[in-house]
Amino acid sequence: MRILFVYPQYPETFWSFKYSLRYIFKKALMPPLGILTIAPMMDDKEYEKKLVDMNITKLKDKDILWADYIFISAMITQKESVKKVVERCKKLNKKIVAGGPLFTSLYNEFPDIDHFVLGEGEVTLPLFLEDLKNGNPKKVYSSDIKPDIKENPVPQWNLIDFKKYSKMPIQYSRGCPFDCEFCDIVNLNGRIPRTKNPDQFIKELDSLADLGYDGTIFIVDDNFIGNKTKVKELLKELIKWRTSSKFKPTFMTEVSLNIADDDELLDLMRSAGFDAVFIGLETPSAEGLKECGKFQNANRDLVGAVKKIHSYGMEVTAGFIVGFDSDDVSIFKRQIEFIQKTGVVVAMIGLLQALPGTKLYERLKKENRLIQGSSGNNTDFSLNFMPKIDKDVLINGYKNIISSVYSSQKYYERVLTFLKDYKHYNGNAFSTRYIVALFRSMIEQGLFQKGRRYYWKLFFISLFKYPKSFPKAISLAIYYAHFRKIFQEATS
Repeated sequence: MRILFVYPQYPETFWSFKYSLRYIFKKALMPPLGILTIAPMMDDKEYEKKLVDMNITKLKDKDILWADYIFISAMITQKESVKKVVERCKKLNKKIVAGGPLFTSLYNEFPDIDHFVLGEGEVTLPLFLEDLKNGNPKKVYSSDIKPDIKENPVPQWNLIDFKKYSKMPIQYSRGCPFDCEFCDIVNLNGRIPRTKNPDQFIKELDSLADLGYDGTIFIVDDNFIGNKTKVKELLKELIKWRTSSKFKPTFMTEVSLNIADDDELLDLMRSAGFDAVFIGLETPSAEGLKECGKFQNANRDLVGAVKKIHSYGMEVTAGFIVGFDSDDVSIFKRQIEFIQKTGVVVAMIGLLQALPGTKLYERLKKENRLIQGSSGNNTDFSLNFMPKIDKDVLINGYKNIISSVYSSQKYYERVLTFLKDYKHYNGNAFSTRYIVALFRSMIEQGLFQKGRRYYWKLFFISLFKYPKSFPKAISLAIYYAHFRKIFQEATS
C-alpha cells in the first residue's frame, strides 16, 4: 500500500524564520517529527512511504495520484493550508487520514476527511491500521491513554532531505507538570512527564550521526525539565556520550523558569552542550501571572533569573503575552521595559489566544466571550475573544510593543544587553556556510538595511569586546532580517 505523508505549509510567522534561513541556504527550520515518529510503526514490507513537506517543496498532483492514502499531520497554524490540501485530494478522489494537534482539537471542522487518528499516534494508529487491513476502518479513532514513549522506534529519517532543514528535532519527554490557563499541553499530553531512557535517546542521536548530520538538535519537549531527577540522569549520560562521540551537537529546548533555581541542573545542561532554551516569561504583571496560573514565575526576580541562565552559556528565548483580564493601559510600556531589561533578544510577543481544550477557552466560553476560532498564531493581530480592556486599545498597544521592541535600535541594544551577561561555553563556531552568511549579512544588513548604524555598532563591540560570542551576535543579527520583515511591515 502506498502512503503519502503530507505536512501542510506554515504561514509566515515569528517561528518560521523564513527570511533568516535564506542566509544559510535552508528551506525550513525543522522537519515534522510527528510524521517521522509514526512512520516506522508502518512496516516497510507492507507500506511504501513518501513525505512531502510543503514548507520545503510543492505538493504535486502526481504525488497525490501515486498514493493509496494521504496522511496529513498539522498544527492549528497550518489550518488554511490543510483545507487546500484536503480540497485537492478530494478532487483526485483520494482517501485522507488526519492526525496531530489541529485535528485532535478541531476534527469536526473537517467533514471531508475520511479518517481521524487523534491523540497520541502510538495508541490510535495501530487501531486504525488493523481495521484498515480488515477492510472496515472507522471514521474516528481516539484514546485518553498516555503511552509509554520508551517503546518508540527511532524516527524514520530517510523520509527527509537533511540539507533542507536548519535543525533536527528529537523528543525526550511529553507532558508538563504546570497547568497554565492558556496552554493546551496538559490537555494534549498530560501533567505527568513521560520520558525516554537515556540509552534510547542517545540511540536516536547516533542514528543522526550515522546519516552524516552534524548540526543543532532541538529537543522538542513540552518542558524538558518537567522531571528534574530523570533529566539529570539523562544529562550525565549525555556528557559521557559527548566525550566519546565525534558528533558533538549543541542542543536547544523548552523549559520552565524554575530551571534558574537549580545550579546543578544548569551546570549539567551547559556541560552537555545546551546553548539555548525557550521559556514562557509571559508578563511582568504579578496579577497577570496569578490570573493565568503561571505560579512558577510568580514571586521571583524574573530579570535576574534570565540573566543567571545567560551566565551559564544558554541564550533565553521567551514568550510574552498581553491581553490578560488584569491588564490595563500601563502593560504596554511595562512589557517593553521588561523585555529590554531581560536581554531576551528573540522575544515572541503575542496577543492572548483562547485555544480549544484549554481552561481559558472553557472559562471564556462560559462567560460568553468567545467570538471566533483561534488562528493558532498569536502574532497575527487577531483576537478570538472579547478582552476586558478595549479591543482597539489592546491591538494598538500590542502593535506599539512590536514596533518598539523590533525597531533596529532596541533590537540591537537587546543583543548587547544579552552579551554582557552571556558566558560563551558551547558551539557558536562558524562553518563555511556561516562564513558565507556573515558576508551576506554584512552586505545586506550592513549596507542596505535601515538602522544599519546599530548593526555596525553591534558588529564591532561584539568583535572586540566579546570575541568568543561574536558568532552568536551575528546569528542574532541575521535573525533580525526575519523579524524586521514579519513585524515591521505588519505594523507600518
